[in-house]
Amino acid sequence: MQKVRGLVIKRAGELLSDGTVTRVLGYKCGDFFYDVTPAFFESADQLSDLEYGSFCGANLSKYLINACKDQKEGKILVLLKPCDTYSFNQLLTEHRIDRDKIYVIGVGCKGMLDIEKLKAMGFKGITKVLDNGDELDIKTIYGDKKCKRADALLEKCVCCKGKDFKAFDEVIDVEEPGEKGADRFEGVALLENMTSEERFAFWNNELSKCIRCNACRNVCPACSCMKCVFDNPVSGAAGKVNSNSFEEKMFHIIRAFHVAGRCTDCGECSRVCPQGIPLHLLNRKFIKDIDELYGDYQAGEEVGSRAPLVNFTFDDAEPSIVHERGNE
Repeated sequence: MQKVRGLVIKRAGELLSDGTVTRVLGYKCGDFFYDVTPAFFESADQLSDLEYGSFCGANLSKYLINACKDQKEGKILVLLKPCDTYSFNQLLTEHRIDRDKIYVIGVGCKGMLDIEKLKAMGFKGITKVLDNGDELDIKTIYGDKKCKRADALLEKCVCCKGKDFKAFDEVIDVEEPGEKGADRFEGVALLENMTSEERFAFWNNELSKCIRCNACRNVCPACSCMKCVFDNPVSGAAGKVNSNSFEEKMFHIIRAFHVAGRCTDCGECSRVCPQGIPLHLLNRKFIKDIDELYGDYQAGEEVGSRAPLVNFTFDDAEPSIVHERGNE
């Protein structure tokens, strides 16, 4: 993706110089090469620090909410991968961002890598990862290793929604498309095939790991309320430490209900969770149920589309249908 990076830096510099944009929302490296974080760049000189590589998994759409509020004049240039544009459109639909203040460059992506997957494979002391098409060269302090690229993809990239940009002002894409994404509902189906006791045990084990850091909520584009109930000191749910096992489950279940029908399945919640909780499975269960009850619907595919849960029709599923399905 280094070719894309070079083209992005060149084009962003031109747009800053001619006044089309006044700042750029992109990525920069942190302490480690794989520790890539969202960042703003306000001059062409700063763009030398702009990064775009195999570890730029973050969805930058969420950061536009506050950026638009602060933007007094000119436009913000933002880099969006194909999957990010769904969240961008959903935020436009909900009037959370101002399209007139944003210049979108769609950037090519063949799937981002997950450093935690590489570590879980037993690679220790990783100093560099070279992307050679279908294979990765892993440089470590113990010697060079190799692995298949597909085995190190972020979960959301494993289940890629496609390479089509749903919103852009221009596109910089020289990447060869990756393999077609796997069935994103495969994990949900496995849970549905469990007994209720097995599902409870699964989620009880996973959610018990939660440390209430709020990373999932803070990164989620669908969690865009100006005030969150979980920050309200009188709500009984503002504590950073779970007082009991019910509270740790309530936080995630309420949040999943809150984004139902609006979640674009960007996978950021699972990506940032420091405990590795597969939170995307909760959201995908809602998406699967909505598709089955109301017809296929992809949040963020079109600006202004009305989600099934907020759009009444006489053909809507009745509560009895859900009840009957639950008794099958």
